[in-house]
Amino acid sequence: MKNNNYMQVSRPHDSAFKHVSGFAEYTDDIKEPEGTLFGAIGWSKKANAIIKKIDLSEVKTSEGVVSIATSLDIEGRNDVGPVFDGDPIFTEKKVEYYGQPLFAVAATSINLARKAVLKAKITYKDLHPIVTIKEALKKNKLLFNIRKIKKGNPSNKIFNSKNYLKGNFTTGSQEHFYLEGQVAFVIPKEDNDLIVYSSTQHPSETQQIISKMLNQKSNSITVLVRRIGGGFGGKETNFMTSSICALLAKKTKRPVKLRLDRDEDIIITGKRHEFYSEYEVGFNDRGLINGLKVKLASKCGMSPDLSVAINERALLHIDNAYFIPNIEINNYLCKTNTSTSTAFRGFGGNQGMMAIENIIDCVARYLKKDPLEVRKINFYQKNKKNITHYGMKIEDNVINEIFDKLVKKSNYKKRVLEIKKFNSKNNYKKKGIAITPVKFGISFTTIHLNQAGALVHIYTDGSIHLNHGGIEMGQGTHTKIAQLVANSFGLTYDKVQISSTNTSKVPNTSASAASSTTDLNGAAALNAVSKIKANLEKFIKSKYKIFYNKEPIYNNGYIIFGNRSFKFENIIQEAYLNRISLSSSGFYSTPKIKFNKNKFFGRPFYYFCYGAAVTEVTIDTLTGENIINRVDILHDAGNAINPALELGQIEGGFVQGQGWLTMEEVNWNSKGKITTFSPSTYKIPAISDIPKKFNVEIYKEGINKENVVNKSKTTGEPPLMLAMSVFFAIKDAIASIGNHTISPIIDAPATPENILMSIKNLKSKL
Repeated sequence: MKNNNYMQVSRPHDSAFKHVSGFAEYTDDIKEPEGTLFGAIGWSKKANAIIKKIDLSEVKTSEGVVSIATSLDIEGRNDVGPVFDGDPIFTEKKVEYYGQPLFAVAATSINLARKAVLKAKITYKDLHPIVTIKEALKKNKLLFNIRKIKKGNPSNKIFNSKNYLKGNFTTGSQEHFYLEGQVAFVIPKEDNDLIVYSSTQHPSETQQIISKMLNQKSNSITVLVRRIGGGFGGKETNFMTSSICALLAKKTKRPVKLRLDRDEDIIITGKRHEFYSEYEVGFNDRGLINGLKVKLASKCGMSPDLSVAINERALLHIDNAYFIPNIEINNYLCKTNTSTSTAFRGFGGNQGMMAIENIIDCVARYLKKDPLEVRKINFYQKNKKNITHYGMKIEDNVINEIFDKLVKKSNYKKRVLEIKKFNSKNNYKKKGIAITPVKFGISFTTIHLNQAGALVHIYTDGSIHLNHGGIEMGQGTHTKIAQLVANSFGLTYDKVQISSTNTSKVPNTSASAASSTTDLNGAAALNAVSKIKANLEKFIKSKYKIFYNKEPIYNNGYIIFGNRSFKFENIIQEAYLNRISLSSSGFYSTPKIKFNKNKFFGRPFYYFCYGAAVTEVTIDTLTGENIINRVDILHDAGNAINPALELGQIEGGFVQGQGWLTMEEVNWNSKGKITTFSPSTYKIPAISDIPKKFNVEIYKEGINKENVVNKSKTTGEPPLMLAMSVFFAIKDAIASIGNHTISPIIDAPATPENILMSIKNLKSKL
């Protein structure tokens, strides 16, 4: 994998026009052949109960119903758990969360299918549901044993520190709320083969889960994904929809489409993990942390899903950008009677980062210092203070440079003074400001997932067909990889066509996740390109008697050997006539990463992404509402492949993080029923919530020191964490009510209600 043509070319997303015009085809847009049936899922109305009886007699006779599927119809594995068992497709004896699937129907229309499932008569024996982290901890309801991570002697360092603080902090859950919901369309073929169209981030795992369920070979299942309308992790392991759809299709031997409506999607599927932390920290008068002990607990829901890996990433990112010489973390994976928590953009890293950022903020307020100064003094450096608590040496650290540059560009210090003047003159409106850093590691922490494949064909007219294992979910992966391939061949972008992700073309792919999709699949595509180029170069040298030892240049449609040049299209035709291969598969595996999970030591990441954000807010102390006045972001995207797409990802990631930390509140009642399951009860950021001034800039000096495609850095997950500055700006505004003499107590999300309660608590201490 060698690509020295470091381009930075902004061009529109390959489907941009189709997105805004409605011509982009998603799974539910695929035209159904005659005889297609439509599915619906019957799910539990209890959160924790024994099933005494299921009566489906009225469901079977309901208008339009062709077939019903239950656990009895599953020939193979009745579980969609990607790593551990625990996620039955249809539960048989016990339900463990409100919304758990019990059966499904296939009917002649969507409406008839949805009406039919409501006619089921189910008798339960109620059990007490565990809904909260604190209740799970109290009753010791854990999915796995407590995990302990330790570096140095934190207890001793805390005891001998001049200053000491303890406290607790919670970051809430979050619903993915992708534009396209969970949907699958399955068409039976001969020999029990199935064509599966699915809105999934993981086609290969979808293929494997379905084959195991049906007790068939993987080669009998073909999964195709042209694009998905957002995923954010919610479509990485949610195989329930595609599995049930495939089961109905096999049983009826007819095409079946299954699409969850928005309410059911939220009720049935998993969310971001809620995290609760308790901490003790010792520090000096400058705010330098000497020792830290954290009890970190996550709400995993009813099954493991990816909770082990998510909690692991929280442990890996609990340092964020800070060197902590002595640290101890005890991690608890709590089992609750809620839908199983799953992957979400940041994958636990942001929950760990919020825990340390809250601690840093509390230390600063205890010392009556600007949190900016306490953050800077604790940063990783480029000396002995560059070793993480898991033993990885940080060699690409630019957080100090980014932070200092952003402080100047945003006029941070001047605005701090202006905000103090504003607050002194206003009783009911208060402003706050905060700057927070981001250091985020890139790679799957499950090592074997750091691989990808691709397939590249050149046709005789010089056009190129490209297929790879990555999923296009709006982030521009297809566009960027097509740019890489076109650039490597020295051709214009329109010469490259990317087709749907297809398990029959590129097998055994990893999920499009961990911010690694373009890095992995782009490198695999370039590996395929290099093999084809080697064939072409050998052919040209042989036929035209060229003795040229340097690598030829591919530019502007020509292949150039010194003073000899050959038109690309002509050479392709000649190569075909001379029986030269113009097609190749490609493969890539990430080098250098090696991490011992048991010892929690090694190098889990190929590189780090860095960024910083300054946010200024105004809160209304009478209503708790907040307005984001201005945001300044400086983010390192390395040598960006497509700066326009990267800017879009940075802006979008920030706003999604803003939603998580200020308004997106997921609630369950004491009986385990989710109460925020529709747009009327669950609020995501709207256009009116966007920062009034939104200054986003890519760090111009950025370049990836590792051998990554185009020397770029991903902007998949890291920008979401830039929104931490919003939360701490709100906290700063609340602190101003007490003239910054008291550190406010507030958990995330900082909803109007939580802001008002924090203000009330602070005033009670004045």
